[in-house]
Amino acid sequence: MYRGCVGESVFGADEAGRGPVLGSMFAAAVVIEDPADLPEGIDDSKNLSPERREELAATLRGDDAVVVGIAEIPATRIDHPETDMNTLTVAAHAEAISRVARDGMRGVVDACDTSEARFARRVAERVGATVDVAAEHGADETHAVVGAASIVAKVERDAHVARLAEEHGSVGSGYPSDPTTRQFLREYVEEHGDLPDCARASWQTSRDVLAAREQSALDRF
Repeated sequence: MYRGCVGESVFGADEAGRGPVLGSMFAAAVVIEDPADLPEGIDDSKNLSPERREELAATLRGDDAVVVGIAEIPATRIDHPETDMNTLTVAAHAEAISRVARDGMRGVVDACDTSEARFARRVAERVGATVDVAAEHGADETHAVVGAASIVAKVERDAHVARLAEEHGSVGSGYPSDPTTRQFLREYVEEHGDLPDCARASWQTSRDVLAAREQSALDRF
Protein backbone atom coordinates (compact mmCIF):
# COMPACT_ATOMS: atom_id res chain seq x y z
CA MET A 1 0.00 0.00 0.00
CA TYR A 2 1.40 3.38 -1.01
CA ARG A 3 1.11 5.97 1.75
CA GLY A 4 2.35 9.52 2.16
CA CYS A 5 3.38 11.11 5.43
CA VAL A 6 0.72 11.99 7.98
CA GLY A 7 -1.46 14.74 6.55
CA GLU A 8 0.05 14.34 3.07
CA SER A 9 -2.29 13.42 0.23
CA VAL A 10 -1.16 10.79 -2.27
CA PHE A 11 -2.30 10.08 -5.81
CA GLY A 12 -2.63 7.06 -8.05
CA ALA A 13 -3.10 7.02 -11.81
CA ASP A 14 -4.00 4.46 -14.44
CA GLU A 15 -5.45 4.37 -17.94
CA ALA A 16 -8.02 2.42 -19.94
CA GLY A 17 -8.33 1.97 -23.68
CA ARG A 18 -4.76 1.67 -24.95
CA GLY A 19 -5.54 -1.19 -27.31
CA PRO A 20 -8.98 -0.62 -28.88
CA VAL A 21 -9.39 0.27 -32.53
CA LEU A 22 -12.40 2.45 -31.68
CA GLY A 23 -12.57 5.52 -29.52
CA SER A 24 -10.48 7.39 -27.00
CA MET A 25 -8.04 6.33 -24.34
CA PHE A 26 -8.78 7.66 -20.85
CA ALA A 27 -6.58 8.15 -17.80
CA ALA A 28 -7.72 8.89 -14.28
CA ALA A 29 -5.86 10.21 -11.25
CA VAL A 30 -7.26 9.76 -7.75
CA VAL A 31 -6.03 11.77 -4.76
CA ILE A 32 -6.71 10.87 -1.13
CA GLU A 33 -4.94 11.54 2.16
CA ASP A 34 -5.02 7.90 3.30
CA PRO A 35 -5.69 5.06 0.80
CA ALA A 36 -7.04 3.02 3.73
CA ASP A 37 -10.07 5.31 3.59
CA LEU A 38 -10.96 4.22 0.07
CA PRO A 39 -14.19 2.20 -0.33
CA GLU A 40 -14.19 -1.53 0.36
CA GLY A 41 -13.70 -3.70 -2.71
CA ILE A 42 -11.28 -1.50 -4.64
CA ASP A 43 -9.30 -3.67 -7.07
CA ASP A 44 -7.87 -3.66 -10.55
CA SER A 45 -10.86 -2.76 -12.73
CA LYS A 46 -10.38 -5.93 -14.81
CA ASN A 47 -11.22 -8.01 -11.73
CA LEU A 48 -14.59 -6.31 -11.22
CA SER A 49 -17.94 -6.56 -12.99
CA PRO A 50 -19.14 -3.51 -14.93
CA GLU A 51 -21.88 -2.97 -12.36
CA ARG A 52 -19.43 -3.05 -9.45
CA ARG A 53 -17.06 -0.70 -11.25
CA GLU A 54 -19.87 1.80 -11.77
CA GLU A 55 -20.89 1.59 -8.12
CA LEU A 56 -17.35 2.17 -6.90
CA ALA A 57 -16.71 4.99 -9.38
CA ALA A 58 -19.87 6.75 -8.21
CA THR A 59 -18.81 6.31 -4.58
CA LEU A 60 -15.36 7.73 -5.31
CA ARG A 61 -16.77 10.74 -7.11
CA GLY A 62 -19.23 11.37 -4.30
CA ASP A 63 -16.63 11.21 -1.53
CA ASP A 64 -15.44 14.64 -0.37
CA ALA A 65 -12.13 13.07 0.71
CA VAL A 66 -11.38 11.93 -2.84
CA VAL A 67 -10.37 14.14 -5.75
CA VAL A 68 -10.57 12.74 -9.30
CA GLY A 69 -8.93 14.01 -12.48
CA ILE A 70 -9.65 12.67 -15.98
CA ALA A 71 -7.72 12.96 -19.24
CA GLU A 72 -9.00 11.88 -22.65
CA ILE A 73 -6.79 11.08 -25.63
CA PRO A 74 -9.07 10.98 -28.73
CA ALA A 75 -8.53 8.88 -31.83
CA THR A 76 -7.32 11.88 -33.85
CA ARG A 77 -4.51 12.43 -31.35
CA ILE A 78 -3.68 8.73 -31.30
CA ASP A 79 -3.39 8.73 -35.11
CA HIS A 80 -0.99 11.68 -35.24
CA PRO A 81 2.07 10.48 -37.17
CA GLU A 82 4.55 12.13 -34.81
CA THR A 83 3.53 10.28 -31.67
CA ASP A 84 3.23 6.72 -30.32
CA MET A 85 1.16 4.94 -27.70
CA ASN A 86 3.91 4.94 -25.06
CA THR A 87 4.25 8.71 -25.34
CA LEU A 88 0.48 9.17 -25.36
CA THR A 89 0.08 6.97 -22.28
CA VAL A 90 2.66 9.10 -20.48
CA ALA A 91 0.75 12.19 -21.57
CA ALA A 92 -2.58 10.76 -20.43
CA HIS A 93 -1.25 9.95 -16.95
CA ALA A 94 0.45 13.34 -16.67
CA GLU A 95 -2.61 15.27 -17.83
CA ALA A 96 -4.89 13.44 -15.38
CA ILE A 97 -2.45 14.01 -12.50
CA SER A 98 -2.01 17.67 -13.45
CA ARG A 99 -5.73 18.21 -12.92
CA VAL A 100 -5.51 17.24 -9.24
CA ALA A 101 -1.88 17.39 -8.05
CA ARG A 102 -0.15 20.07 -6.03
CA ASP A 103 3.55 20.79 -5.63
CA GLY A 104 5.24 18.31 -3.30
CA MET A 105 2.64 15.60 -3.71
CA ARG A 106 3.66 11.94 -4.03
CA GLY A 107 2.01 9.18 -5.99
CA VAL A 108 2.23 5.93 -7.90
CA VAL A 109 1.16 5.08 -11.44
CA ASP A 110 0.67 1.82 -13.29
CA ALA A 111 3.78 1.46 -15.47
CA CYS A 112 3.14 1.03 -19.21
CA ASP A 113 6.82 0.72 -20.13
CA THR A 114 9.31 -2.12 -19.69
CA SER A 115 11.26 0.32 -17.51
CA GLU A 116 9.27 1.43 -14.50
CA ALA A 117 11.80 4.14 -13.68
CA ARG A 118 11.67 5.59 -17.19
CA PHE A 119 7.87 5.67 -17.18
CA ALA A 120 7.83 7.39 -13.78
CA ARG A 121 10.37 9.97 -14.91
CA ARG A 122 8.55 10.75 -18.14
CA VAL A 123 5.22 11.20 -16.34
CA ALA A 124 6.73 13.43 -13.65
CA GLU A 125 8.38 15.63 -16.28
CA ARG A 126 5.01 16.35 -17.89
CA VAL A 127 2.94 17.01 -14.77
CA GLY A 128 2.12 20.67 -14.25
CA ALA A 129 3.14 20.52 -10.58
CA THR A 130 6.41 19.35 -9.00
CA VAL A 131 5.52 15.82 -7.86
CA ASP A 132 7.28 12.61 -6.82
CA VAL A 133 6.12 9.79 -9.10
CA ALA A 134 6.76 6.08 -8.62
CA ALA A 135 5.74 3.58 -11.29
CA GLU A 136 5.13 -0.14 -10.91
CA HIS A 137 3.89 -2.89 -13.19
CA GLY A 138 0.57 -4.17 -11.86
CA ALA A 139 0.20 -1.21 -9.51
CA ASP A 140 -3.58 -1.35 -10.02
CA GLU A 141 -3.58 -4.64 -8.10
CA THR A 142 -1.09 -3.77 -5.36
CA HIS A 143 -1.99 -0.14 -4.58
CA ALA A 144 -5.60 0.67 -3.76
CA VAL A 145 -5.27 4.27 -4.91
CA VAL A 146 -4.14 3.06 -8.35
CA GLY A 147 -6.92 0.48 -8.39
CA ALA A 148 -9.36 3.31 -7.71
CA ALA A 149 -7.92 5.23 -10.66
CA SER A 150 -8.20 2.17 -12.89
CA ILE A 151 -11.87 1.84 -11.99
CA VAL A 152 -12.64 5.48 -12.78
CA ALA A 153 -10.71 5.31 -16.07
CA LYS A 154 -12.48 2.11 -17.13
CA VAL A 155 -15.92 3.52 -16.30
CA GLU A 156 -15.09 6.62 -18.37
CA ARG A 157 -14.00 4.43 -21.27
CA ASP A 158 -17.14 2.25 -21.00
CA ALA A 159 -19.37 5.34 -21.00
CA HIS A 160 -17.54 6.58 -24.08
CA VAL A 161 -18.16 3.29 -25.91
CA ALA A 162 -21.83 3.44 -24.88
CA ARG A 163 -22.09 6.89 -26.48
CA LEU A 164 -20.54 5.52 -29.67
CA ALA A 165 -23.15 2.77 -29.68
CA GLU A 166 -25.92 5.34 -29.27
CA GLU A 167 -24.59 7.12 -32.35
CA HIS A 168 -23.72 4.16 -34.56
CA GLY A 169 -25.60 1.16 -33.25
CA SER A 170 -23.79 -1.93 -31.99
CA VAL A 171 -20.01 -1.35 -32.03
CA GLY A 172 -18.96 -4.06 -29.60
CA SER A 173 -16.16 -3.42 -27.11
CA GLY A 174 -14.06 -1.50 -29.61
CA TYR A 175 -11.21 -4.01 -29.44
CA PRO A 176 -9.76 -5.54 -32.63
CA SER A 177 -10.42 -9.06 -31.31
CA ASP A 178 -14.17 -8.36 -30.98
CA PRO A 179 -16.13 -9.77 -33.97
CA THR A 180 -18.89 -7.20 -33.41
CA THR A 181 -16.39 -4.36 -33.63
CA ARG A 182 -14.85 -5.75 -36.81
CA GLN A 183 -18.30 -6.23 -38.34
CA PHE A 184 -19.24 -2.65 -37.47
CA LEU A 185 -16.12 -1.34 -39.20
CA ARG A 186 -16.65 -3.46 -42.30
CA GLU A 187 -20.29 -2.41 -42.66
CA TYR A 188 -19.53 1.24 -42.00
CA VAL A 189 -16.77 1.34 -44.58
CA GLU A 190 -18.92 -0.53 -47.08
CA GLU A 191 -21.73 2.01 -46.65
CA HIS A 192 -19.70 5.24 -46.32
CA GLY A 193 -16.49 4.48 -48.16
CA ASP A 194 -14.31 5.49 -45.25
CA LEU A 195 -13.75 4.86 -41.55
CA PRO A 196 -15.93 6.47 -38.87
CA ASP A 197 -14.36 9.38 -37.00
CA CYS A 198 -14.15 7.25 -33.87
CA ALA A 199 -11.86 4.68 -35.51
CA ARG A 200 -8.11 4.75 -35.01
CA ALA A 201 -7.08 4.88 -38.65
CA SER A 202 -3.47 4.01 -37.83
CA TRP A 203 -4.48 0.65 -36.30
CA GLN A 204 -3.87 -2.40 -38.50
CA THR A 205 -7.49 -3.45 -38.13
CA SER A 206 -8.63 -0.21 -39.74
CA ARG A 207 -6.09 -0.54 -42.52
CA ASP A 208 -7.20 -4.10 -43.19
CA VAL A 209 -10.86 -3.05 -43.47
CA LEU A 210 -10.02 -0.29 -45.94
CA ALA A 211 -7.78 -2.61 -47.94
CA ALA A 212 -10.51 -5.25 -48.11
CA ARG A 213 -13.01 -2.72 -49.42
CA GLU A 214 -10.55 -1.52 -52.04
CA GLN A 215 -9.87 -5.08 -53.14
CA SER A 216 -13.59 -5.81 -53.31
CA ALA A 217 -14.11 -2.75 -55.50
CA LEU A 218 -11.32 -3.91 -57.82
CA ASP A 219 -12.77 -7.39 -58.01
CA ARG A 220 -16.06 -5.97 -59.33
CA PHE A 221 -14.31 -4.63 -62.44
